[in-house]
Amino acid sequence: MSYACDCCIARAWLLSRLGGHLERARTRIEETLALSDEDLIAAVGGRNQEQVRSELRGADPETARRRTRSAGLELICRCDPRYPARLRDLASPPAVLHVAGGLERFLELIEKDPVAIVGARKGSSYGLEVARALGRDLGRAGLTVLSGMALGIDSAAHSGALAADAPTVSVLPGPSDRPYPSGRAPLHRRIIATGAAISELPPGASVWRWTFPARNRVIAGIAAMTVVVEAGGRSGALLTAAYAQAIGRPVGAVPGLVTSPHAAGSNRLLARGAKLVTGAQEVLDHLFGAGVRKAVSEERSPLEPDQQRLLAAIGDGHDTPAALARAGFPAEEGLARLATLELAGYVRRGPGGRFTVVP
Repeated sequence: MSYACDCCIARAWLLSRLGGHLERARTRIEETLALSDEDLIAAVGGRNQEQVRSELRGADPETARRRTRSAGLELICRCDPRYPARLRDLASPPAVLHVAGGLERFLELIEKDPVAIVGARKGSSYGLEVARALGRDLGRAGLTVLSGMALGIDSAAHSGALAADAPTVSVLPGPSDRPYPSGRAPLHRRIIATGAAISELPPGASVWRWTFPARNRVIAGIAAMTVVVEAGGRSGALLTAAYAQAIGRPVGAVPGLVTSPHAAGSNRLLARGAKLVTGAQEVLDHLFGAGVRKAVSEERSPLEPDQQRLLAAIGDGHDTPAALARAGFPAEEGLARLATLELAGYVRRGPGGRFTVVP
């Protein structure tokens, strides 16, 4: 059953109403969202404080509930005993979660030790393949994959879980009935068909810069573990990791090339004690103990020695002509073998015909 109390619905409405005003608090958004309604209005309302107070007093919770139902969403507020327990560790747990895809399904999924997989919006081919593989293999192991549906690493993680026929949960910076970014509409539909999309903002709310770090704290709050696949030095994924560390949750990171700007942040996390993650098994070991739960390996046909040489050359980062030459194949024969590797699921063809190894 979906329900949220009047005071929590009023709080969600207030965040939407103060959207632009909260921009000035973007760098300290968690502390700001921890304020009471009155203190929040006083802190960011500026000259509109009295008008906002008057509108808040006149806001009709039942109208908000009808709008939510019309958008196909369900509600749960922090006054409900079923509210996700992990979120209560945050300094500012969302007053209301607006759920697309089904409240009961969402609550069930986040009981399965959800793992957040986050990272750069402009991930490298290596990072995208690792994110897909983590999403796929964690989904096969029965864990819920959680991310923010952003371009790059986030979307790759969701797609990996879906490719394994596993449900996944997205936390959005805007209303959960609308995909963000809008170009991710097909992915949004696939996510809510078997999983869920959630937001603390009501239908019709705008997306602001502050809603991204606010979204990141929710991801960290729900996740049993957060894994950063790739992140530049100022990536929002690092903020998600910081929120997770602040509430005592484990953080993992995937190592990257020291020369790559995509990996600067994730490599720094490793240097500061984040758990090394090169595959799903390490995540399972960190969460449940070494060997307690096993990652399910994908069945792929074994490779001949010459195919292994070609795969190793591609894995070293050589482009297709160089990989063929390094493995000792004439161009025509090498391309035929690459096609075989692609059909067997060992490589993926990317932009410009360049191949990358599928983990």
